[in-house]
Amino acid sequence: MTELFNPIGEKVEQAVQANGEAEDDFKPIDEIESLCMNCHENGMTRLLLTKIPYFREIIIMSFNCDHCGFNNNEIQPAGTLQLKGVHYELRLRDMEDFQRQVVKSDTATVKFIELDVEVPAGKGQLTNVEGLLTTIVDDLVFDQEKRMKEAPEAAAKVAEVIAKGRQMLAGEAFPFRVSVDDPAGNSFIAPDPRDGVGKWEKREYLRTPEQNEALGLADTNTEGLDDNGDIIPDQVYQFPASCPGCMHPCTTNMKMVDIPHFRQVVIMNTSCDDCGYKSNDVKTGGEVPEKGKKVTIKIKTPVDLARDILKSESCQLECPELSLSVNPGTLGGRFTTVEGLLTQVRDDLHKQIFEADADVEKTKRKNDSLDSTEASRWNDFFDGLNSAIKGEREFTIVLTDPLAASYVQSLADNPDEPDEQMTVEEYERTEEEEEELGLLDMKTENYENDV
Repeated sequence: MTELFNPIGEKVEQAVQANGEAEDDFKPIDEIESLCMNCHENGMTRLLLTKIPYFREIIIMSFNCDHCGFNNNEIQPAGTLQLKGVHYELRLRDMEDFQRQVVKSDTATVKFIELDVEVPAGKGQLTNVEGLLTTIVDDLVFDQEKRMKEAPEAAAKVAEVIAKGRQMLAGEAFPFRVSVDDPAGNSFIAPDPRDGVGKWEKREYLRTPEQNEALGLADTNTEGLDDNGDIIPDQVYQFPASCPGCMHPCTTNMKMVDIPHFRQVVIMNTSCDDCGYKSNDVKTGGEVPEKGKKVTIKIKTPVDLARDILKSESCQLECPELSLSVNPGTLGGRFTTVEGLLTQVRDDLHKQIFEADADVEKTKRKNDSLDSTEASRWNDFFDGLNSAIKGEREFTIVLTDPLAASYVQSLADNPDEPDEQMTVEEYERTEEEEEELGLLDMKTENYENDV
């Protein structure tokens, strides 16, 4: 059976082969005559079904009218809604960062944080950061003359935004941040293997009832809660969901558990009976500790790969020898082994960078959108990661958790004695971490006076 959604490189190869064999039946682009909404004459809509690296299967649409010259281009995801919403944030530090590929679905909101400008959900786009910012500036400039006549005060403020936006485009206002938030989970900002901690961040989240309603999804009920509306420990809750693998209806199970000598955690599991898809997530609860915690563990033997590890959602993971850094929020919470955690990081990142069906064990991987230098960097990165997972090299894992909610199993004979390969230290949270966690605005005493 012919694949409808092939990468653009394969589409080109098929077109060249078809031309060489004088076959007129193969058309990589479908053309449909359709009504122009500008002049109401007939124009031409062209559709390309393809797979986009860093993304999923999409439909690229282009409309053009020869009568009035009107044209329109946009993309739409070919799949359905993802299980969770997604939030990406990129900190731009040089001109090269402007070329980061961005996929913005029609449900995504884009915000340039320092510019204090937000683009609401609308037309889907496949572009880069420079293209997003240029579009914003051009749209503001378009009505500025009319705005100066009708609302001079507003026009003056818009002029400041335009000036600052142009400074950003000229590279005179680094660093600054851009974020893409998509409740449907169908948007993306491309990472780079050289990104350090705090430069590129991905965070998945559960949608709010309002977001579910906006996406046309049924809201979950609140049956089985206690008198205060809280969930009951050790009781399993079930929520309807859609499988991200085959898109069939499935069930998400949730249970709150008290772990001895640790803290309260929420275990979430999604499984699909149709395709066998499974996912697990762990979220920690309980009070916020006064200090954060940093755990450093040296992995030397295959035995160390079998250590239990709990990486909370607020935890930052680093492996200096592997050039690996995972920002807080990425992967969510995970309770697994060291080997399982690295495998999860490898598989998730590999699907985003290369073809979804590519073999992660192969040393030569293909991606039509990457130049040879960047592809070589990614291949070297995955080769090093594979060697670590197989226990062929030593490396260090550093877990930095401002909520002290992460854990690594100790292999010391006596639980009260320290593990020679592991160090655990508490640290004072930075003001930036406090702000990120919302602790600076939290009031725990005399709050009833504000009511």
